[in-house]
Amino acid sequence: MGRVLPRCGAALGLALRLLLLGAVALRGGHSRLHSRRIFHTVVSEPGPGLPWHSRVGYVDDQVIYVYTSETQRVEPGTVWMAQNEGPELWDLRLFWSQRWEAWFNASLNTLRELYNRTEGFHIIQTIYGCDLQEDGVIQVFYQDSYDGRDFLTFDKETMTWVAADIGAQITKRRWDAELWDSQGWKHYLEEYCRERLSREIEYGKETLQRKVRPKARVSDRSSHDGLTTLSCKVSGFYPRDITVTWLRNGESRQQVTYSEGILPSGDGTYQTWVTMEIDPKIKAHYSCHVKHESLLEPLSVPWEPNNSLIPVVAGVITAVLPIGVIIGVVIWKKKHPGKKGDGYAVAQANDQGSSGSDVAAKA
Repeated sequence: MGRVLPRCGAALGLALRLLLLGAVALRGGHSRLHSRRIFHTVVSEPGPGLPWHSRVGYVDDQVIYVYTSETQRVEPGTVWMAQNEGPELWDLRLFWSQRWEAWFNASLNTLRELYNRTEGFHIIQTIYGCDLQEDGVIQVFYQDSYDGRDFLTFDKETMTWVAADIGAQITKRRWDAELWDSQGWKHYLEEYCRERLSREIEYGKETLQRKVRPKARVSDRSSHDGLTTLSCKVSGFYPRDITVTWLRNGESRQQVTYSEGILPSGDGTYQTWVTMEIDPKIKAHYSCHVKHESLLEPLSVPWEPNNSLIPVVAGVITAVLPIGVIIGVVIWKKKHPGKKGDGYAVAQANDQGSSGSDVAAKA
């Protein structure tokens, strides 16, 4: 999970440099997947803008609520959440946010001693939630990390905790012994998370279920050793899932391409770009091929060697040229990492009143 969350929740949009080789299975443009995520970030050395504990809830890319140790309040993240949820739910979230806070305080001290690193900056990151497809299939997860390394995940099939290293084995054995609590987590992830996500999708459907068509443009620049770098920038699209492919002469060939990933545009939409190097002496037809949920047909933008910039708006080009492949597909997939009682090494059986309360606790 350390690979999912950077040090601060505000940095969730951090770009990842990716070298992509060949084709990646397409998800964008098919059955849309909706996700519900709860992120916890705990740091040993808080600072301005970085509280020692923050809890942030997401539905897809929308922040639905935020709690921090500085404010000691749970604030709705969208108008549609504020308008549709009553005060009793916000009070319940505040109660459980503060309870998590006490648990994390004990856990941070325990982990520093467990790994014999009591000085310096340390961070705990926890993520749990579910993904729901339009066909009703649900995937669930829970995962912890400590100092950027995996710590524990929950296997709902075996009802056990999976330790990432020797240090996590101590906590695993204690948590595995608490079968009732594992059952509570299974119920939360499979049942309660689904119910909450379905309700929140309905609340925010005008935002979450909208479709905005991408715009694509192709450009080129001189590179080293007489090569040419082709760049395809795709912008203004929603939802986030998209596939961008470089095509060459209708034949599928593998070639390394480069991308910064899929990034927010600042206006509620997303942008991405994929580049690759070609030898201009080799005569071939190249085009940028875009697949997205908002498009009835893929968008294809040809590269013209004598025209360095060709902007195209989705829907303007109606015929897709049969121009094959040097493939570089960029596709951003949400990570599915898979929490616990009061502390990694300290668990109290009477911490959670009933199964129903345990479910509400993580709302």
